[in-house]
Amino acid sequence: MKENDYNIRTKVIKETFDDDSHIVSSIDAKELEIDSSVHQGGDIFITSDGKFIDLEFQNEDFTAEELAKYIEFAEELYEKHGKRISIYILCPKNINVNVREFDIYSNAPFTIKLACINEDPCEIILNHIKTKMRNGEILDVNDMMMLAKLPKMCRKEDRKYYMTEYIRIANRL
Repeated sequence: MKENDYNIRTKVIKETFDDDSHIVSSIDAKELEIDSSVHQGGDIFITSDGKFIDLEFQNEDFTAEELAKYIEFAEELYEKHGKRISIYILCPKNINVNVREFDIYSNAPFTIKLACINEDPCEIILNHIKTKMRNGEILDVNDMMMLAKLPKMCRKEDRKYYMTEYIRIANRL
């Protein structure tokens, strides 16, 4: 993860989720050896005390299935590494949260926090990539991967827009 992306994401963790943990690095999900049948996580960070923080962008309604996906991910990480995990999920205000807050009993120590923001996370990612291009920065593999995922991450009615933007940007490279 590039330094600018790292700084933006760690700032979101601190400011949006009020987490003062000292984040020391990001880690690729492949390095964590998570079973392929389990959700692979979003942007994963390690804190100075060894805890994991997973920052996710949610563009679909938050359902029981979505919550179960994140619980399974937390339990998988704990089984493999024995570390606590905080999962922070950013979503636009226009999604439906179909799960109420309640205690979840598990052997894995984890927290899951959802924060609804006024901006669409897909639009934030696209604007970030466009800003990098305007500033003459080279898009890395992660930028291109996120850009390619936008049409699948966004709401169904926005897919054509994000696919068009992806094609336009890819043709400029």
